[in-house]
Amino acid sequence: MKRMIPWLDDDSLDFPPTRRALGPRSDAPGLLAAGGDLRPARLRAAYARGIFPWYGEGQPILWWTTDPRMVLRTEDFKLSRSLRKTVAKFIRTPGCEIRVDHAAESVLKACASTSRDGQDGTWIVPEMQQAYLRLAREGTVHSVETWMGGELAGGLYGVNLGRMFFGESMFMRRTDASKIALAALICLCREFDIPWIDCQQQTAHLASLGAAPVDREAFEAHLAAHTGLPAPGDWSYHPRLWAHLGLSDALNDSLNDSP
Repeated sequence: MKRMIPWLDDDSLDFPPTRRALGPRSDAPGLLAAGGDLRPARLRAAYARGIFPWYGEGQPILWWTTDPRMVLRTEDFKLSRSLRKTVAKFIRTPGCEIRVDHAAESVLKACASTSRDGQDGTWIVPEMQQAYLRLAREGTVHSVETWMGGELAGGLYGVNLGRMFFGESMFMRRTDASKIALAALICLCREFDIPWIDCQQQTAHLASLGAAPVDREAFEAHLAAHTGLPAPGDWSYHPRLWAHLGLSDALNDSLNDSP
């Protein structure tokens, strides 16, 4: 017999216990609840417990908590030789820079319009975009953007609670532009002492970058210890942060080549 998931009360921010999420043998592993709304208080309450919204056009709001959870420990980030060369070239090239929260709406729209293997349409529906833009105005959502020659070439966005970052989506218009943004996010997280980035779903691509699955108990224990800490105040990106990836030489070359 199929188990019914609960429908959330619009007036309450409570969620069912995450252990009640549908199991791995169900048709929707990790599905916890449906309904409710996307107001900032509910989204913050959800993320603090490891719950996130994910649904498509014509569906009710669906709330998920996957187990195991894919996590990228910032100390485990794998900067491959090819990506190191790409980022070093980016640093040295005039007109290339990382910006944070400069064009959050454009990043959200670009992520929503990017086609994904195995997905028909987008889960970043218009009401979802508006919800995350509200959180961006509050300083809870941040976009990390790769700019080349004055154009937005790629980027990502995610939710920050305390010393935890929840990655949501990324896009690129030029080769490796999203990976450059991720490398910059790693630098920011290392600077801010944010040890984990939540990646939600297990994929081979994320694993190649150093992400690994953790069980629900360990993930939720980490959230309890880190989401209540003071959040970083200044999310602007300074080129000196590339030193967190051992790219000081490229930065120095860039400064020496400047007029």
